Amino acid sequence: MGRRRKKAIEEGDAKERQDSGGFKMPADFVNMVERTQTSNLPDPFDPTPVEQGIGVYYTEMNYGGLSFAIIEDRKFKSSPSNVLPKESNTINGWAENKDFDVKNESDVPGAILLGERQEEFLKNWGANWSAETDMKVLLSQTIFNNVATLPREAISDVVVPTLRILEKGAYPPDDVPVSDMDSNGWPRTPRDKAVDLLRKCYAFHLAGDQHLGSTIHYGIDDWRDGGIAACVPSVSNIWPRRWYPESGGKNREEGAPKYTGDFVDGFNNLLTVYAVSNPLFTGKKPSILHDRAAGYGIVTFNKKSRDITIALWPRDGDPTSPQSKPYDGWPLTFNQMDNYAREAYGYMPDIRVRGLAKPPVVKVLDEKGNTVYTVRAIGNEVAVKVFDQGDYKIIVGEPEIGQVKVLEGIYPSNQPQEPIEINF
Repeated sequence: MGRRRKKAIEEGDAKERQDSGGFKMPADFVNMVERTQTSNLPDPFDPTPVEQGIGVYYTEMNYGGLSFAIIEDRKFKSSPSNVLPKESNTINGWAENKDFDVKNESDVPGAILLGERQEEFLKNWGANWSAETDMKVLLSQTIFNNVATLPREAISDVVVPTLRILEKGAYPPDDVPVSDMDSNGWPRTPRDKAVDLLRKCYAFHLAGDQHLGSTIHYGIDDWRDGGIAACVPSVSNIWPRRWYPESGGKNREEGAPKYTGDFVDGFNNLLTVYAVSNPLFTGKKPSILHDRAAGYGIVTFNKKSRDITIALWPRDGDPTSPQSKPYDGWPLTFNQMDNYAREAYGYMPDIRVRGLAKPPVVKVLDEKGNTVYTVRAIGNEVAVKVFDQGDYKIIVGEPEIGQVKVLEGIYPSNQPQEPIEINF
């Protein structure tokens, strides 16, 4: 599976070749495009090419106290046409047979999202924190949910260009979450694994490609037990996707739009929607440019407080002007610790650390030696949390320079515990 990349068939139309599982263009062309777009990046984590000699570029980049993982969402991903039952009639990522229960039956064994190589990379990246790293960020093509709706009778997104752009405040009567396998909401099992790898290092996810700007909170077993993700709009959007679920979101804030709150997407993935830049009639000319929610995103990281502020802007928005405003719903501010917002089990002792130049890196391991999470604490008093009963090991310090202390035999309690003092 490490080198696997099925070759596309050479016959048939573009959709048939794409659905066969490989690239539509020859390997030399693919390599030329990838070198053009990615040769500025650091060397790949593992440069072993996939089949046909096609290169890879997934890697880590460190800049200004942020550690970025850069991955290839689609290179290793299965073609749904290859792995779903033929009766699903899956074409270009859409199961066009309405009798096939794509929401509940598309998570088939063996379907790949990131692939073993990239999962191993994310595991390694998440566990290793340099002395300069304060926060971690995943950069990828798109997010791990399907944030899109269409009228109930639609069997694919070919109807998107025909949908009327709405006035502000209007709401379509029968839109439902779709099951578009081009999104990274599919396949569900490896999607959940990817979200889990991110939350184990409290990583924020920044992406694009869905043509619809959004800020969401991932869920695996419960809403908001994963991390925060921002999908920025495209600067010239020709495909106006939208998010107008007919059943409004649960647990949304008072006065918030109906399309915000807790939802289940078209693949049974949990998500909480905080804001979406739906296409709206603006009255600006040309309408083809301004009414399709084109724009860009700016994310600001405060390394001291660990706050993350997200603002998605219209194409003509000017963030330097007090008169210019981002899209409705933004800016939004979260904290690094919101990227693993799962409810803690019991009380663990706080750890007070003295003698380090900056707040410590904290790694928590369960009794089987599995990493629960690794993160740089915000301050020198560390509030450790775990999510189940058990015997935990906690490694605290600055591992890159060998200054660490290991605490073993730490158990959660149903009562607050005395803090542990560590001096370096």
